[in-house]
Amino acid sequence: MSGPVSATRFTRVTIRVALEHRTTYTFAEPVEVFPHTVRLRPAPHSRTPIAAYSLTVSPRNHFINWQQDPFGNYLARLVFPEPVKELDITVDVVADMTVINPFDFFLEPYAERFPFEYPDALRADLEPYLRRVDEGGTGPGPLVREWVQRHITDAYAGLTGDDRPRMVDFLVAVNTALQADIAYTVRLEPGVQTPDTTLANALGSCRDSAWVLVSVLREAGLAARFVSGYLVQLRSDVEELDGPSGPAEDFTDLHAWAEVFVPGAGWIGLDPTSGLFAGEGHIPLSATPHPSSAAPITGSTAPVSVTMSFSNTVRRVHEDPRVTKPYTETQWAAVDALGQRVDELLTAGDVRLTMGGEPTFVSADDTATPQWEGAADGPEKRALAQALAARLEQRWAPGGVVHHGQGKWYPGEDLPRWNIAITWRTDGLAIWEDRTLLANPWDEPAVKPGSLEAQTAARDLAVYIAGGLGVPIGHVLPGYEDPLVELMGEAQLPEGRRPDDLDPDDPAMADEAARAAEIDRIDATRGTARGWVVPLFRLVDEQQWGTARWRTRRRHLFLTPGTSPMGFRLPLSSLAWAEAPDDIERSPLEMTGLLPIIVDGEAPAAVVHDIEDAPRTALCVEERDGLLHVFLPPLTKLEDALELLSVVEGAAAAVELPVVLEGYPLPFDLRTKTISVTPDPGVIEVNTQPTSSWPEQRDLTLSLYDDARRTRLATEKFDLDGTHTGTGGGNHFTLGGATPTDSPLLRRPDLLRSLITYWQHHPALSYVFSGRFIGPTSQAPRVDEGRHETLYELEIAFAELDRVTADAESFKPEHDDLPPLPWNTDRLLRHLLTDLTGNTHRSEFCIDKLYSPDSQRGRLGLLELRGFEMPPHAQMALVQALLVRCLVAMFWQRPYRGPLIRWGTRLHDRFLLPAFAAADLREVVADVNEWLDQVAPGSRFDAAWFDPFLEFRFPRLGETRLAGVHLELRQAIEPWHVLGEEATSGGTARYVDSSVERVQLAVSGLIEGRHVVTCNGVPVPLTAVANGGWGTALGSDDAPASAGMFVGGVRYRAWAPWSALHPTMGVHAPLTFDLVDTWNNRSLGGFTYHVTHPGGRSYDTYPVNAVEAESRRASRFSDQGHTPGPIDVAGWPSAQSVFSPMGTEYPCTLDLRRYSPGHLG
Repeated sequence: MSGPVSATRFTRVTIRVALEHRTTYTFAEPVEVFPHTVRLRPAPHSRTPIAAYSLTVSPRNHFINWQQDPFGNYLARLVFPEPVKELDITVDVVADMTVINPFDFFLEPYAERFPFEYPDALRADLEPYLRRVDEGGTGPGPLVREWVQRHITDAYAGLTGDDRPRMVDFLVAVNTALQADIAYTVRLEPGVQTPDTTLANALGSCRDSAWVLVSVLREAGLAARFVSGYLVQLRSDVEELDGPSGPAEDFTDLHAWAEVFVPGAGWIGLDPTSGLFAGEGHIPLSATPHPSSAAPITGSTAPVSVTMSFSNTVRRVHEDPRVTKPYTETQWAAVDALGQRVDELLTAGDVRLTMGGEPTFVSADDTATPQWEGAADGPEKRALAQALAARLEQRWAPGGVVHHGQGKWYPGEDLPRWNIAITWRTDGLAIWEDRTLLANPWDEPAVKPGSLEAQTAARDLAVYIAGGLGVPIGHVLPGYEDPLVELMGEAQLPEGRRPDDLDPDDPAMADEAARAAEIDRIDATRGTARGWVVPLFRLVDEQQWGTARWRTRRRHLFLTPGTSPMGFRLPLSSLAWAEAPDDIERSPLEMTGLLPIIVDGEAPAAVVHDIEDAPRTALCVEERDGLLHVFLPPLTKLEDALELLSVVEGAAAAVELPVVLEGYPLPFDLRTKTISVTPDPGVIEVNTQPTSSWPEQRDLTLSLYDDARRTRLATEKFDLDGTHTGTGGGNHFTLGGATPTDSPLLRRPDLLRSLITYWQHHPALSYVFSGRFIGPTSQAPRVDEGRHETLYELEIAFAELDRVTADAESFKPEHDDLPPLPWNTDRLLRHLLTDLTGNTHRSEFCIDKLYSPDSQRGRLGLLELRGFEMPPHAQMALVQALLVRCLVAMFWQRPYRGPLIRWGTRLHDRFLLPAFAAADLREVVADVNEWLDQVAPGSRFDAAWFDPFLEFRFPRLGETRLAGVHLELRQAIEPWHVLGEEATSGGTARYVDSSVERVQLAVSGLIEGRHVVTCNGVPVPLTAVANGGWGTALGSDDAPASAGMFVGGVRYRAWAPWSALHPTMGVHAPLTFDLVDTWNNRSLGGFTYHVTHPGGRSYDTYPVNAVEAESRRASRFSDQGHTPGPIDVAGWPSAQSVFSPMGTEYPCTLDLRRYSPGHLG
């Protein structure tokens, strides 16, 4: 018996469960028990890996004989020589819940569509499973026949050839139709109902539904059998947003389902209780033509009174770290406690650290369209960004303001990117009172686009705003689209002048007055106003608004051509001969003190300036797509912007229409906080507000991930082959202070030096948390991945930094809180913290906003750590942040110095393999814990907190055990080369070569001098590792060890693109690994890793979820396929010792490209 089944999702393969099924018969008195047959052992065709099995029978005085029935199922025949008072049968099964894709099969061509005919020989073999279910001596009952007629015969009548349904679609339709027609119930009576009884009642147990499905399938001409087995359902890590989330607790019970035989696929499990295909949670015990021969326990006793009890329990005995549940409750409580303890250390040290971030998200439903692969914009991206922004505004900024501005515009992109900025005051006062008066540019129209009502509303709104600012109404001007633009377009048409065209040879056009008259005539055809312009600027000295009368040579104010908001198309060069006065940028150091409370009242008259001396800025109002858009002018002081917004809100209330705020964003000010949502290639990026404590950062991160998930945004993607990746965007951290003067990086320049040096000493900090694209041409190259002389020059810069900092400190006035000569850090490091091209932004440590000479926005005391990619879980993002907070606190108290290490090729050899990266992280944790022991006894950073990152970055591809040797294959990191420029239809392009991949082989239990592991016939250079930590080849049941453990890497050509680093080379996949016994020159066994599906399946779509992605990955590893026959050890390509490969450029990695050109097939 069982409960209804529901789909449960996992992202990792190794959840090992122990299932205990106990059945007890208690007799009133000792009684003779006749032989019993027990069918409670997983059947040979079970696809769920069974790690252990046990059948325990009490009383102990019994005989057991294992057999197999005619259908291949295991049977235990029990004989009891003495009377029995109590009979207890206990089954214990240990199984791995390895994800199984029930649709991963190929069908024979003749069986791809329904109906089909079995070949005669196969039909004879399947005869017991084709026999119609007899309900009364004449075959199936009338209800079964009627059901088949309605759902199958009539539904597919007259279909031939390719019009017939695909076999998979047919099976899905029948299975789900039965599930919809038969409700589930627990039925304790023995046996199975007739199919007609079940259909008549529309109610049945799992075995009743399964028997109906068997009858239906046989009526459809398909071979089907009844299956009894165990059903295991595990509680989902994440609650589903739509649809059932599965059981609230882990669950197991006896269950029943059906299997249908389709040539090519074999037996396919169908569970009509749930309407699903059988997966890893369905463990078959017995599969037979009739339910009577599949009963779990059969037998009898002499007459006696008996009571029966049974129980089914399941518990998890092993779980690999996984990104859907990276930490247990105990672990997370420890993380949170350490975060708060580090906060106390930061406060005690007066560090004043703030942290911001730039997490990125992708669509949870579609990652195949260009907007989620490489394009910056897209319709779904805009809709999801708007929905996310609405949630963020409601959570963080009630009373705040939402501004829809223009974002960055990169070369090659047709349009600039948009930016949704949500700003609120830190003092809690409202910036915008009535949220109903704010609109989004993608909302439904508030007025009919282009109507008279829309034009009037735009004009009235502009007039109300001008009046609220004291601007004379006569200065409010309509702006028109320029009719001359249309004439220019006509001038570029083919030869053939229309009669009303201008004649360039007309003598009248040589006269200036005549030309002006003609222009005036054209201007008279201006059409309706595009919008309204309110010339506006702030007078800094007078602390009031100023304006100017805009006049052009032409009759009206005509906009420059384009489709951008009219505020970007004002004809500023036509207003005056003189240049506009420069704005004085406001220093962040001035952004202190209380912000004003805006009080409604009559504004003083704006000061009118002559246009020759006035700033050329304006507020614009226009109707677009049925919404009123207000284009804000550039301002330098937040106080002025708050006053302007108050006037705009009042004007919107007067016209009783919401407005979209666009144009220039609010002036940057430390007394406000802003969170923004903006597009980036393939992702949506959120720029979070800085947080000054661990609780703030914890709450912000957890809520942001939750808001994104409820918006149907995700933090992970899957490649076609099932490879699990992050969003492809970053999760950069920004470190600084509440103000530039508070920034620990400006107050203590040695902190930046400590961070750079420590990262350079520990490459795992750069590679474990990064995206897939690493190396010198990536978005965040390490300081030692660029020019070879960089480290040499950096050491000189560090020495200079120490010298100038000491000199500046000696001249610093007492009690002065300003950092001494803060620009020195930027000047000394700016030209070293770059990529190969000198780009200061593309650096692992970006100091563009530390104390840049470019602008005040570059003098914020901020350091951006760009080497972090988006982790798939919020708790993982917080563990990253906690590590950074620990290191900042540690280096603040104990600066980190030391010579920079010349890693050479070791950087892209050892540290790109999981075992060495993990060992490097353990060293980082050891350093942090050694410091914590001194300053906060009892506090510890657990190295196991990094296990989810390591499993995500270096997923296990497969493992096997041969002759006492455990072998494990994991994905490793491979840098991508940027190729030279090549001509394309759109110009020149530089492609990335991602055709080379790398894996790590980890081995334990290997006997040195006897065992050698080869890949495609070439020995793998194995390096001994000193402990049994994460990334070594210990199995889940192995005890930690410190000897006989080795790891090595293998680089190989995975696919052959037309443009690559070595375009003439073929591929090396599949990879065949052999455990070679050199004492007898034979392979003891091995495994095969395929880059593509071994059956030749070519995927056209991305995995629909993590379950399908996991099954795609699992299908590419086979624990079979070793090299047969004698191994020619003398023919191995290297004469040097396999275990002592030192002295080579890449001592830990076998590069198959040096030994084989690959193959093109």
